[in-house]
This record gives sequence, structure tokens and C-alpha cells, in this order.
Amino acid sequence: MDARKPVKFPEPSDGHSSKATKGGNKKNGIKDGNHDGIANRVRMGKKVEKGQNKDKNLSSANTDTVDDEEDRSPEPYGCTGNFQSDFTELCRRDNMTIIPPVVLRARPPSSTQHVQETKQERGKEKGKQPTQAEPDVEPELTEDGEPVEPPPKTYVVKDSFEFFKPTVQVELEHPDKYDTVSELFVRGWRIDESMMNIFRQCLPVLEKLHTINLWHTGLSGETISILAGFLPQCLNIRNLILDGNWLKEENWHELIGEESLVQNMSLRNCLITDKGAEGIGQALGTPKKVNTKLLSLNLAGNRITDTGCEHIARGLRMNRTLLSLSLASNQIGDKGTSKMAETLSRFPLTHEEVVERRRQISDKGSPDRNKSPSPTRRADSQNRPGSVRSGVHMDKTKRDKPSAKQKKDNKGKDVKEEDKKGGTRKDDKGGTKKASIATDAGKSIGKSKDRKRDKKPTPQETEMPDVPEVINPLLEVADLIGDQLWVAGNRVLINLNLSRNHISAVGVQAMLKAMQYQTSLTLDNRNSGTGLMRLNLNVCSL
Repeated sequence: MDARKPVKFPEPSDGHSSKATKGGNKKNGIKDGNHDGIANRVRMGKKVEKGQNKDKNLSSANTDTVDDEEDRSPEPYGCTGNFQSDFTELCRRDNMTIIPPVVLRARPPSSTQHVQETKQERGKEKGKQPTQAEPDVEPELTEDGEPVEPPPKTYVVKDSFEFFKPTVQVELEHPDKYDTVSELFVRGWRIDESMMNIFRQCLPVLEKLHTINLWHTGLSGETISILAGFLPQCLNIRNLILDGNWLKEENWHELIGEESLVQNMSLRNCLITDKGAEGIGQALGTPKKVNTKLLSLNLAGNRITDTGCEHIARGLRMNRTLLSLSLASNQIGDKGTSKMAETLSRFPLTHEEVVERRRQISDKGSPDRNKSPSPTRRADSQNRPGSVRSGVHMDKTKRDKPSAKQKKDNKGKDVKEEDKKGGTRKDDKGGTKKASIATDAGKSIGKSKDRKRDKKPTPQETEMPDVPEVINPLLEVADLIGDQLWVAGNRVLINLNLSRNHISAVGVQAMLKAMQYQTSLTLDNRNSGTGLMRLNLNVCSL
């Protein structure tokens, strides 16, 4: 058998020849070797399309969840009272790039602390074993041959960037406990609205906070409004220091409104003009509303002139709480000083003050005059006149009430009847009756003692401390001079600083007369204050 001769295979039995298939494949342009590959590609294409559809569905679901999360507003943060953690978290939520750290306020070492450190060093030296004496180091000498002084140990040298880096300085009542922050200091960096809103959330929670000091922080009218809004929520706030802040709006009066709890406020070097002084004067006192919390006000180093001084003096006419006022280093002359002296001595009431005085006197004299009668009295008085009603009522009372003679006769009859009934009993049981009376008396005395012990004093019986009440200046005794009512001036203010102003001898003379008048009122035992006790007029243009 020739090896090169081709072998013939039998044709397929299904009636289709291989030639036909080959011819059909050639006609359709598909080769036999690529047929399976195309089928696989079609199948894989379907799988890929399914996978792409699944990925699209997943991506659309993910985008929907992301959109829902973006639509949801973040939950508000509840402050815990730990100022360090609360302040840091609120700044982080506000997306601040640089968060000012909360640090303890640096203080120079006190003398007691220095003594304690020296005692500790001596104790350590005693506990150490004696060692060989170290050779004496020759001190450094200057060019003149004098020894160089060592640097002092009362300060710490820091890098300039670290020193001027924004920080929030605090003082704690208890060390390492930031929920006991008592004083807050911010120095030399700008506090904008977002930072003030953060303070609005975390400062009212601090129960020990009593001092806020914002020095040269670039405050604006809006930030002052925010500060004035949440300050009444700080229940223990007493001191507010805002030196070196310049405001165009000059809305300082919002800080000392009726709801303010601030007792000491300092506004030095704030460039306050007569516009700001007018608002402060109205906040101090008007005939209808008065500030009753502020004790000390420092307005030194501003641009207040005679007009502004008159506005402040007008506020002191009705104010009987402020004890200390500083107007040093301003532009006040003799006119403003004379107006202030008039407020301190005595002054005539304006038309508005007279109207308010009459209203208060009428309310004080007849507090129930505006009350309407009860409905029962109205019903009784609808169908009969008052005279007839009162007469009939008196007749009924006379008929019902027995006279004095009838009372005596009735008492006598009762006594005789008792004697008739109990005469035999007195004779028979005299001794036993005395014993029973003694025992009953002892029991009653014991019960009364127990009642006294168990009885608690009522609020009316407990003695309340004597609190001196400040008399409204409009209700004081007034003198009619000419066509005006004159009342005594402010004798509650005890410290007034007018140094470094444009005051001449005329203003000084007016202040002297005011003080003399206050002295005469004090000698008359009028309980409305001691009068001015300290007046500073240094470096005035006398």
C-alpha cells in the first residue's frame, strides 16, 4: 500500500455531503476554523453586556445613596462642657483649615512658687551622696573686665511664629480640667462671624466662665450683635473686656441691654465717637428703662466730645447702679463737664420725665384702681341702687346679730343650768375631778411642746435680711423752682475719671459745687448714696 495515497473516509449518513458544507461555508465567507471562535465571542459579548448593565445599576444606586447623604443635613453637635474638645470639634465641622489650639494662659512665676522650687532642690541635694568638688568655672567677662550677668529666669523664649500664632488662652479653676474654664483670652487675631458662632455654641455651657477678654480681634457690628445675643445665656459672666476694637456701626449699647449680666465692661481705645456715646447713654438709663447690672464702665482713650459726655450724663440721671466711670483721654471740655456736674448735684425734669413721674406716683398710690369689680358684685348691683341695697343689708345684719344684753342674759342662764345639774357631782367627786384636771393639763402641755418642736417656721415668720432698696429718682422729693421740678442728682457714682481732657477752671468749679451739694445732702441723712468719693482731673488744660 502506497503511503502517499490518500485515505478515503465514508460520507456522512445524514444526506449532507462535506462538499456541500464546505461550499456553503465558503459562500457565506466563514471558515471552519473560526466558527467556534465567533460563537464564543457572541456568548462572551452577552455576558459582558450583562456585567456592564449590573455595573451601571450599582453605580446608579451608589450615586443615589451619595445624593441622599448630601441632602441630609449633619446632626447638630451637642456641647459637653469640655471647652477644649467642644471648640476643636466645632472648628472641624466648620471646615477650618487652621484650628487655633486651646492653651493655658502663661503667667510669671510667683514668689511662693520660687520658694517651693528652692526647697525641693535643697531636699534633692541633701539626699545625694557627696561627690568630688567640681572645679570652679571662670565667669565670662566683658570688654571692661566686668562679669556678664546671666539671663533672668522669669520668662521663656519662643520662636516668633509660635508666639504670634493664633491661640485661645484660658484659665482653669482646677488644673487639667477644661470643663472649669473661668477666663477666656483672645489676643491679636481676627474673630469673624463663623468663629463667633462657634463661641456662641460652646461658651454658654461653661458654668464657671466669668471673664471674656477679646483684645484687638477685629470685631464688627455683626459679631458684636452675636456676642450680645448669647451673653445673657452665660449665667456667671461678670467681666467683658473688648479693648482695641474699632467698629463702624458703634453698636456697643447692645452689650448692656436690659437682659445683660455684665458688671464690669472695658472699651478702651475703641475710637468711640459721640454716636456710640449716645447709644451707651440710652442703654444706661431712660425714664422708662434702666440698666441695673453694670457697676463699672471704662471708656478711656476714645473720641468722645462734649456732646457725647452730655448723652452719658443724661443716662446717669436715671441710673442708680453704676459706681465707677472713666472718661480719661477723650476730647471733653467745660460744657460736657458742667453737664456731668449738674447730673451729680440736682437737675430739672424734662417733660417726658414729668409724665413718667406722674404715672409712677399714680400707680404707687392706687395699685388697684384699674381692677374691675367681681362678677358677683356686678350681678347684685344690676337691679337695685346702692343705697337701698346697703340699707336692707344692714337691717338683716341687725336682725341676725344679738345685742350685748341678750348675750349676757344667755350666759347667765347657761351658768345657772350647769350649777343645777353639776352641783351634786362637785360635792361627790371633788378629789377625782382635781386629779383628772391635773392629768389633762399635763397632757395638753406636753402636746403643745411637741407641736412647737414639730412646727416649722413659715416663710413669713423667718426674718429676711435687710436689702437696701434703691429709690427711683423720679419718685424722690422734688422742689418747684420757677416753672420746673428739680430733683436731687446721682449720688451712687463714687469714682469719676476725667483726666487728660480739655477741662479748664470753669469745669473744675462746676464739679466743686456739685460735690459740695452732695455733701449737704449727705449731712441731711438722705439714704440715696454717699456721693462722689474720688475725682481725677490730672493733666487737664487748666
